[in-house]
Amino acid sequence: MKTVEGPDGVVRCAWCMGSPDYIDYHDHEWGFPVVDDRRLFEKLCLEGFQAGLSWLTILRKRENFRAAFANFEIDRVAAFTDADVDRLLADPGIVRHRGKIEAVINNAARAQELIAEAGSLAAFVWQFEAKEPHDLVLRPTSPESEALSKALKKRGWRFVGPTTVYAFMQAMGLVNDHAAECASRGKAIELRKSVRLPGR
Repeated sequence: MKTVEGPDGVVRCAWCMGSPDYIDYHDHEWGFPVVDDRRLFEKLCLEGFQAGLSWLTILRKRENFRAAFANFEIDRVAAFTDADVDRLLADPGIVRHRGKIEAVINNAARAQELIAEAGSLAAFVWQFEAKEPHDLVLRPTSPESEALSKALKKRGWRFVGPTTVYAFMQAMGLVNDHAAECASRGKAIELRKSVRLPGR
């Protein structure tokens, strides 16, 4: 994976260098371990919305999505009604795709079921953390993302294909895909060492 030295002298993954928004996201979020259920649920939802679009488009609308979807609080989203679907379809600040909107509401209910089953969303998804050292070659999926995608689909989740799930895993630190020379790779490794996973 390629890296680029920025004007600030920091070496970063090359993919983030096209936009200040991407750089900020790369430096402070992408690849750093997350065990908070709300954030995990939000990211799964936003990756679903990203399908067919660029992540930068979704990133720049993220605050709008949070406002529209009750900050992605699982219990509140699970209680959304048809009136909420109509409200969201009329909201120009988000991606107005009925299937994806309805998938978020469905997935919130499925998340409630999964939390009852596993104790937390984090406890469930982190079972699929990449166990082997990564070869630092960007790819659209992985065996772990395919397994997690299959497990979620089996439980009725929507818009959680293996490519979508792999992007989620990259972002939430279930796999460290920062390039070997990237300044954030070591930070992600150290953060992972300090993270206490639920149920372990």
